[in-house]
Amino acid sequence: MILPIYIYGQPVLRKVAQDIDENYPELQKLIEDMFETLDASGGIGLAAPQIGKDIRVSVIDLNVLADDLPEYKGFRKAFINPHIVEYDDTETDTMEEGCLSLPGLHENVTRPKRIHVKWLDAEMNAHDEWIDGYLARVMQHEFDHLDGHVFIDRISPMRRQLIKSKVRALLQGRYRCSYRTKAAPKK
Repeated sequence: MILPIYIYGQPVLRKVAQDIDENYPELQKLIEDMFETLDASGGIGLAAPQIGKDIRVSVIDLNVLADDLPEYKGFRKAFINPHIVEYDDTETDTMEEGCLSLPGLHENVTRPKRIHVKWLDAEMNAHDEWIDGYLARVMQHEFDHLDGHVFIDRISPMRRQLIKSKVRALLQGRYRCSYRTKAAPKK
């Protein structure tokens, strides 16, 4: 089932998501729905808060980038209770990021190239790995959602000031996108 994407201003996007266990009701169905929602929205990653759930679940599909990044051919995974244990700040890079919850906004974000991550896969098998490259960037972006952050929190105060009117428009429900959304509540 395709679920609506929660837009910036929805309170759940600022909550720290909670770990879950194998008894979480209909976890596999939730993961399927998240992938279906991700496919319908044209994104590469989706975190549970973006569909209104304050739990630590995220899905990432880099297969759509396989023509340009062949190392990600077939990469389509769910991450349960992911936590970034350590950031390797020795090398960073800056790339433009966008977000399904902030339609129309794209900004350069600097992030470490390498991170140490622990998570469970869809079968609840534990993983503990150092991740680098583009996947590390996508994980940082998606896992930020699980900690109540969005990518514009990672840009300079000057850039935030320059995009203030665009952010205000999102908060007021003035945006366009091709996927189902749930706008921020009116204040």
